[in-house]
Amino acid sequence: MKLVSDYRQSEALRNSFIQLAADIFGLNFKSWHEHGYWDERYIPFSYADGDMIVANVSVNELDFIIEGKSYKALQIGTVMTHPEYRNKGLSASLMNHVLDVYQGKYDFMYLFANDRVLDFYPKFGFEEVEEYQYAAKISAGQGGFELRKLELADDLDLIEKTVYERVPVSKTFSTANSSGITMYHILNVFPDHLYYHAEEDAVVIFTMENRVVQLYDVISTATINIKNIVAGFGETDCIEFHFTPDYRDLQFQRCPFKRDGALFVKTRPGMELPRFIKHPFTSEA
Repeated sequence: MKLVSDYRQSEALRNSFIQLAADIFGLNFKSWHEHGYWDERYIPFSYADGDMIVANVSVNELDFIIEGKSYKALQIGTVMTHPEYRNKGLSASLMNHVLDVYQGKYDFMYLFANDRVLDFYPKFGFEEVEEYQYAAKISAGQGGFELRKLELADDLDLIEKTVYERVPVSKTFSTANSSGITMYHILNVFPDHLYYHAEEDAVVIFTMENRVVQLYDVISTATINIKNIVAGFGETDCIEFHFTPDYRDLQFQRCPFKRDGALFVKTRPGMELPRFIKHPFTSEA
């Protein structure tokens, strides 16, 4: 077995990685790669048995925006091992290798762990962090602005341009340089929930059920007026935000966010993640 990394240009290793991610997590990296969204910021660190990837820990290089300032962040993801190679310490070995490679090169390193491995990451210095979700009650019957439903087949150029030139969704807390992750969500998670707000020149990702909007992202190249976005939702009683909103035109309630698993964070000495934040859903790897 050999340790390999950053092999997206190697067809054999890349295809093996894509297959393992599909088998373990049901992830569709094939179309993501074919569209060109797997870029230099997504780096897999893997063990290969010949040309077969058997264990992996990936690093997503991005930035945190905290109170308008940018900080170097590394998001760990796609931690997986082929069933026939488990219980050999491969994931732990790869985690230690990643920590060595990036020592002193980040302000925040973090990941989203599922319930089965909550005891694994504290061994490497990660601490569980509680997130908070924000909601705003909305007066029913607002209108005057229309949202046009987007279709990937017809509108991908518009979506791409907006995503890659976007401003952060929040100056309080958000991410930057995470466009590749967002495009994965657009391709594979939200292809049927994409809308365009012409007046704000924004791509809006949301679902609505029982007059409650789940707002996952507002992607724009300039600051938007959230009231115009809200007006496009029509008959709505409440908006639940899947990021940390900083809009001054709305009043928010917040409560602890319950997810499947947990957010774990490891910081550079002297750094501290702010409280009462919700990591943007569309930049979760």
